[in-house]
Parts: sequence; C-alpha cells; structure tokens
Amino acid sequence: MSHTSPATYLVWSILSSLLGCFLVFHLWKFDRFRCLRWNNGPYSGAFKRLMTYTYLLSVPCIMAYALGFAVIKYEEGLIYLPEYGIIPKPWEFWSQTHKSAIFPLYLVFTIAWGLEMVTHLEELCFWLFLVNSGAVQQDWFRSLYFKTWIGGSLIAITYMPLVTIFTRADPVKCEAFTFLAGSLGSLSLTLWFLPILWTFPSFLKALKSNNVDTRTIVRLTTFHELNCLRVVFRLVFVLPLMALAIDGIRPHQHVNDSMFWTEFLASIAAVGCIISSAITLVIFFPRSVESEVQSRHATREKSQSQSRSRYSRHMRRDSELSERDSAASPYPQKRPSSVAMYSNSDAHSPLREYPPLDSDHLLKADHGLEVPVQGPTAVFSPNRRVASGIVIQGTVVPSSPPTNLTERALQAHDQRTSSVHPFVHNFTSPIDLMDGAQQTRWYVKRQYGPRIIV
Repeated sequence: MSHTSPATYLVWSILSSLLGCFLVFHLWKFDRFRCLRWNNGPYSGAFKRLMTYTYLLSVPCIMAYALGFAVIKYEEGLIYLPEYGIIPKPWEFWSQTHKSAIFPLYLVFTIAWGLEMVTHLEELCFWLFLVNSGAVQQDWFRSLYFKTWIGGSLIAITYMPLVTIFTRADPVKCEAFTFLAGSLGSLSLTLWFLPILWTFPSFLKALKSNNVDTRTIVRLTTFHELNCLRVVFRLVFVLPLMALAIDGIRPHQHVNDSMFWTEFLASIAAVGCIISSAITLVIFFPRSVESEVQSRHATREKSQSQSRSRYSRHMRRDSELSERDSAASPYPQKRPSSVAMYSNSDAHSPLREYPPLDSDHLLKADHGLEVPVQGPTAVFSPNRRVASGIVIQGTVVPSSPPTNLTERALQAHDQRTSSVHPFVHNFTSPIDLMDGAQQTRWYVKRQYGPRIIV
C-alpha cells in the first residue's frame, strides 16, 4: 500500500492502537494479567502457553506495521507529477532510511498474519474435533485434528515470511504477493468454518437432549454467536486485500489506479482485521461477570466482617471494664433481668449482642426448668478458587438440609453418564484444555474401622 494516501495508514494505526488498549483492559479485567504467567492454572502446559503467546504477539506486530508506515507516509507526504497530478510520493522518491524500513515492516506484518492463521487453524481443528467426537473418550492431543493443526501451523509461519523475503526486490510486488498469500490462506480457513457454523445449532440441540448442564449450553451458544460475527469480519478483512493483491500482480491495474477504491478497500480491511482480532481475544480469554461480581461481593463482605469483629471486641472490652468498676463500687447495683435488658425499647440498640429467648423457643424440661430449643446451626463455607483463578472468601451460612451429593460430584456424575465428550462439560476456551491423563477422577474412599493388634 505504498501508493495509498497517509490517511489509510492513519486508520490502521488508530484501530490497531484501540485493539492494543482493549487487549490490556480485557486481560486486566480477566484475571489481573495472571494469564500471562508461564505457569497459570492446572492445565498451563506447552499448548496453552504457545496459543497464548502466539496471539498476544500478533497484536503488537500489527501495531508496529501500521504505526511505522503511518509515520513514513506522513513524513514523505505528497508529490506533484505532471502525468498523475498530486499523489502520495512513490517509494522510489523516499529517503534511504525509509526505503530500508519497508522490508522489515512487511516482514513484521507477515509474521503477525501467520500467527493469526495459527490461532484460527487451532480453533477450526478444535471445533471439528468437538463436533465429531461424540461420546468417544478420544484425547485432543493425540487426535488427527491436533496433528493437522501442527502441520498447518508450521506451513503458515513458514510460507508467509518466505513470500515476503523472495519478493522484497520490488516493494509493490512484495506487497501484492504478500497480500495474496495471506488472503488465500485466511480465506480457506474462513470458508472451512462455514460447515461448522451450519451444523453447530444441531449440535447444541443434541446436547440439550442429553441433559447437558445449562451453563455449558449458554457458553457454547455464546461462542457460536461470536464465531459467526468473526467469520463475517474475517471476510471483510480478507476479500478487500485479495482484490488489491490480484489487481496488483496483473500487468494492467484497474483497482489500484483508483485512489477511491484503494483507500476504501484498505480501510475496510483494517476494520475487519481489528474487529476479528478483538473477537478472538474475547473467545480465548472469556470473562465471567458472575465470578467477578462474586469476588467483589466477597471482598466487600470480608471488609464488613472485619469491621464488625473490631466493633464487637471494643464492646466486650468496654463491658468488662464496666463490670470491673461495678464490682469495686461499695454500693451494690441490682443487675436487671434478662427480660428487662431486651425490652422493646432497646431492641434496636447497638449494644445488643444476643437475641432474647421467646417463649416459643422454650421447652419445659422434666425437672421444671426452661430449656431453649436448638435452632439451625451455622456452617462455615471455606474459600473457593474459581476456574479463572479468583478466590472467593468463605462465609458463615445457615446449615441446609443434607444432600447426598455435592454440586461438583453431581457434575462429575453427569459427565460420567453422559453421551458427549468431557471437553463439552469442561469447555471454557479453545486454548484452556486439559490432557486426557489429567482429567479429574472421582472415587469413593473406602473407610476401614480401627484395626485391633493382638
């Protein structure tokens, strides 16, 4: 796009900078940048690290390409040629410093495009594996789809830079062949997504018929809608660049000779590229608003409980001092009865720590004494760490009637008796996957009585 106006690269620069800001904001809201650590979560193996850093590296590469060319185009400016009029200065008239920066910037862009194809190929292979797996306990990391992703990723990150390297003598041809190679690869991946999007509603219906958890259905439905939007914007990104590339490699150019169509197609491609990359960020690192609200509520409850505990300690200390002073006084003071202490006038007093015993809560014992009935006991709920890594503080809650199985055990039982793949139940993100050997095994620990040694 060396023949385009500086405003085209300004659009690319603004949109890519917004993508970078959204990346920082989303990762901070997601888990406070904990996902960037080398060891993050129980399944942070080589696959998750590779996919995380592959995507995160592509965003600054796009920003460097857009910002670099925007600076060059505005510094070079426009030029008047008798046959063409006022046009952006061709690269042949650029300074030597700017000429030497053309190839590195294109190489950075091809690396970013290759990494983007790696991420989209992984999602394509994963969804094909998930839809076609059924109840077969097949491991993703030993399947044909995973091997296909490895081979395709090696090809993507190899042929894209090679095309740029072999055509670097002519920057215009280098740009045309780079756009052609990248658009063909991305278009093929995007078209392969269409059958998955077409069959995914029937896949969701099959999951509903198998009584899969409602939260799992909601997550998969959300990802299906996001993938539909991303496919649309991927086409918006790929098709304009393919049109410019095909016209650029022809001897007689029609589209590239028009300033309007060149700038329009290049700007539309920028919109599709940035929005599709933002959707990929949301898919790879999905936020759980429910967990975030629970975490904030737990933090607020913890601070309030600490303030209440400090207030109760102060009140106990004041009451001990008052009792000590009354015991040391030479004039005995009559202690009011419990009924008088908890009269209606001071029912809302802050000094009241224990509630009065109503007559409905009392029973007559055999020896004539009033014995209070035992009410519902309090149960302490321990701290819980959710899937995103956020720790929800424990609280004291009233005990509920005992149940046979916990929620987690019921979920494990449903997974064991379900006719769908375990990845469906445990799905949170296409890169947050567990190895087959690391799946949770639920068992009943056998209890033995005391052993008598003679």
